[in-house]
Amino acid sequence: MKEIRLMKGNEALAEAAIRCGTDGYFGYPITPQSEVMETLTALKPWETTGMVVLQAESEIASINMVYGGAGCGKKVMTSSSGPGISLMQEGITYMAGAELPCLVVNVVRGGPGLGTIQPAQSDYFQAVKGGGHGDYKLIVLAPASVQEMADFVELGFDLAFRYRNPAMILSDGMVGQMMEKVELKPFKARWTDEEIEKLNPWATTGKTKSRERNIITSVELDSNRFENFNHKLQKKYREIEEKEVRFEEFETEDAEFLFVAYGSSARICQKSMQILRDEGIKVGLIRPITLFPFPSKRINELSSHMKGILSVEMSAGQMIEDIKLSVAGKSRVEHFGRMGGIIHSPEDVVEAMKQKIIGG
Repeated sequence: MKEIRLMKGNEALAEAAIRCGTDGYFGYPITPQSEVMETLTALKPWETTGMVVLQAESEIASINMVYGGAGCGKKVMTSSSGPGISLMQEGITYMAGAELPCLVVNVVRGGPGLGTIQPAQSDYFQAVKGGGHGDYKLIVLAPASVQEMADFVELGFDLAFRYRNPAMILSDGMVGQMMEKVELKPFKARWTDEEIEKLNPWATTGKTKSRERNIITSVELDSNRFENFNHKLQKKYREIEEKEVRFEEFETEDAEFLFVAYGSSARICQKSMQILRDEGIKVGLIRPITLFPFPSKRINELSSHMKGILSVEMSAGQMIEDIKLSVAGKSRVEHFGRMGGIIHSPEDVVEAMKQKIIGG
């Protein structure tokens, strides 16, 4: 029997974490994602599944706890927002360099600086281009509903362990705080020690007679060996780009103009698209679900018969750079978005399409 509830996005994410067999959550409260830890604390999963829920003394501490748990082959995660995610960047790049799977959730708020607690999408560069040092990538999922906030927890872990790479759910304060109906999946048992040994033979679970000891590190002082390791990482990222691109399309078959938007902006663009179509203007929408890997190939294909493309983001314009690279000059690309925690309305987006693309 299906279990359906009315939940906030943050609450659904926390519930999903318990149900998919997460071993540990290490976090620190910050608006607008504090309900994640609040929900986990209220549900007390340590009494049912054995999941560890721990409030660290800082975001730096929490990401290093995630490093430790991931090194043991455990399903571990954290969540934060804005300045908290910035503080975690050193640990995230260490895990990318050590090829450790984990899940990081960013419920984005307005910046820069301490900024505001209101929703934004201005952490795209940080998530997709790498907010830490070195040539690395995160697998980045962008939910647009409470249901996806729940579903992407298990998906994020699956991708992280498949490629031994950190994964991020890049949400925003709107999706995290709004309430919707969500279908919850059945409980999955946490991995046993024997399952971890079999599934994650690289994990530091203690030396056995059948293998040498596992060593996890992100340091390599031999430049030739380290260059070869970097080539290995780039090969992995290319494989992710080939196999894991996810997106959703709306009304693109006959479209002459195109919205590109992710997360909450994509929801708003669906309404804008209908308003414009009611006026006889053929507009479509493509919603990237994975921000890395980005749906470059499909956007390039669609751009061939588009008179113009509008990137809609709650930022000064970040994803637009990837859209322009994807389009490769085939179509005109412009940006529209509000900043500072202000959410654009469907009417704002309609007017922007008319001024910047249709009549521009």
